[in-house]
Amino acid sequence: MGCAEKDCCTAFAKDGDLSFPGTEGHGTPWKFYNHLIGHVPEDVMVTDYCLGTHWSYVEATCGMGVAFTTKGGAKRRHSQDLRGMPLRSVAQLAKSWCFEEASLGVAALNAWYARPELLDPLGATYDEPVELPDGTVRKMDAFELCRPRIEARGGTANVVVVGHFPHVDRIQEYARLTVLERSCSQPLDTPDPACEYVLPQADFAFVTGVTIINKTAPRLLDLAKNATTVFVGPSVVMSPFLFDWGVEMLAGSVVADPEKARFAIKNGAGQFFGEALQMTMIERDRA
Repeated sequence: MGCAEKDCCTAFAKDGDLSFPGTEGHGTPWKFYNHLIGHVPEDVMVTDYCLGTHWSYVEATCGMGVAFTTKGGAKRRHSQDLRGMPLRSVAQLAKSWCFEEASLGVAALNAWYARPELLDPLGATYDEPVELPDGTVRKMDAFELCRPRIEARGGTANVVVVGHFPHVDRIQEYARLTVLERSCSQPLDTPDPACEYVLPQADFAFVTGVTIINKTAPRLLDLAKNATTVFVGPSVVMSPFLFDWGVEMLAGSVVADPEKARFAIKNGAGQFFGEALQMTMIERDRA
């Protein structure tokens, strides 16, 4: 799977101090990252960034992107100030095996791709948050959007969810559910190495965008090639290129209120972070 253009993944592989030698090959999983990075323009500059406790952001002259702050992996190698650097250079960090650095790299990718001016021509749908009587805010739910298609299987559909999302247990009401999780803490959780066993038999696969950060995304998409696959969460890179990897739907976010997102990430204010985002969906059939 992936792009058919032989040179598209190598044309922009060398970006100064943040380059990652040995990741330029077209016939490797790095092509997933190189294509996304290579299509960020050279002249867009980073103006601010923050590696937060729970979420991170990169702000550039084109807009702001966010990603989940993922812990673990290798030690940090890049400690320079990213302000004033080309966004494409900072996006190279998505290839880092230090997952904190990779969180900033994916946020940089979303600063370019998660923008209405790019998503609207692809038929993007935006959620309008609705405040419920109990004070909570209802937002777009990719699982509920796909529920009618899953229910049409009469309860026999095999659904695999990579990442333990809130209320994921509800899927058990109308399908056979497996939840893959790196740190199992709930009764439903199955250790994520089970992906090799369960994803090839999946009818529907919901995959957290964090897999782009920890580099498991290319393999998971290959394993799920026979399933209807949905990428879910604010870390999802909202690029139609992912449709070339077999993804049917991208259910991510755009930053609707950069000031509120900036405050929330720097202060660990989760409620404000959710309010700063607008959930967004694009589908392969409409792009």
